[in-house]
Amino acid sequence: MSCHSESSSYRGRFAPSPTGLLHAGSLMTAVGSFLEAKTRGGEWLVRIEDLDTPRMMPGAADEILRTLERFGFAWDGSVEYQSRRHALYRAALDALLRAGRAYGCRCSRREIQAVALHGVDGPVYPGTCRGLGLDAAPGLAWRLSVEEAGEIAFADRLQGAYAQQLPRDIGDFVLLRADGFWAYQLAVVVDDAAQGVTDVVRGADLLVSTPRQIWLQRCLALTTPEYCHLPLLVNAAGEKLSKQTLAPSISADDAAGQLRLALSRLGHPPPQALGSLSEVWSWAHTHWQLARVPKGPVLM
Repeated sequence: MSCHSESSSYRGRFAPSPTGLLHAGSLMTAVGSFLEAKTRGGEWLVRIEDLDTPRMMPGAADEILRTLERFGFAWDGSVEYQSRRHALYRAALDALLRAGRAYGCRCSRREIQAVALHGVDGPVYPGTCRGLGLDAAPGLAWRLSVEEAGEIAFADRLQGAYAQQLPRDIGDFVLLRADGFWAYQLAVVVDDAAQGVTDVVRGADLLVSTPRQIWLQRCLALTTPEYCHLPLLVNAAGEKLSKQTLAPSISADDAAGQLRLALSRLGHPPPQALGSLSEVWSWAHTHWQLARVPKGPVLM
């Protein structure tokens, strides 16, 4: 369902991956990003992040959109699909290669783990293939050098100050995987820039990725959007709700009740007197304030 809004300097987005259906955690993120966009007079885009083909669930993309519609979400413009945007990612990688910032890597995961230090998001690639000038060949991955990145710091609108020393904490990271699939970090940066996204409101599990994305934006001479990382919904073991933790998909049969629950988890419990979905949405539009949202995590 598409709706038209007045042109605005704010443009947000919701970008689910159809590896599974929407669950209560993804609904929280959708609600937060939607209300943050709309209460600031902005646009709200929907993008389907369907690059990792082996992990896609057949029919999930269409079902996600149907579920959003049944919950009363309305997005601006047409839905974009990452699987149709390969040429954009290739152009970005080619630009990085021409600038000498990206390089081919033939290291296997096992080889990296054998020598790498552990960083904030897995093994820190030690730069083994940097400077070797490997030509394109089957089985090569392509990495972005972070040698010159130093500290990348930014102010998250909810989580506050956040910084990483990219060379120490992350290492040179993958842009195009050895199996031929584009990496999330490259695709999301290229898409946000191409779609004119000014404000990224997403789950706090992606906070750790943001310095990489800011460095990539700088290397591609792209504008860095504002970032806001919403609290994660976690189970009793402290695990983020996901397909891997067997999170049940949400049903729109009780959309008003599910929306009420999502708002409550985001620090905005609606009055009990509100019954219908439209009444809950109307109240949410009137009362939404980012300052009331907890940093998280939020227990299921």
